[in-house]
Amino acid sequence: QVDLVESGGGSVQTGGSLRLSCAASAPMFANRDMGWFRQAPGKEREGVAAIGKLGSTSYADSVKGRFIISKDNPKKTLYLQMNDLEPGDTAIYFCAAASAFRQTPTSTLLSPGNFAYWGQGTQVTVSS
Repeated sequence: QVDLVESGGGSVQTGGSLRLSCAASAPMFANRDMGWFRQAPGKEREGVAAIGKLGSTSYADSVKGRFIISKDNPKKTLYLQMNDLEPGDTAIYFCAAASAFRQTPTSTLLSPGNFAYWGQGTQVTVSS
């Protein structure tokens, strides 16, 4: 059983920062690829950032240079540091976990199909 609980969302102004956290009750957390996705009203869910088991990372072009994904294996927690936020970042942000030991190339790490487990999401709103 894998449970993912996101926190840290909120409302900020353009240029502000937020740090999202995802607490995972997941066996073999260190052996899972993890990711952040988001969904804005009327839009499809899109990959934001992902981190592989060995620490490789992948980012959507729209967030490169502004967002940083990281994880703390002993704490079983995934993070997303979001800086220089823009109104276009407004969305519900979801944490996702892949099956343990799943082999995925870094180039395709952000594909939703790689992830079997999803959190309930946390709302991020950026006002201009």
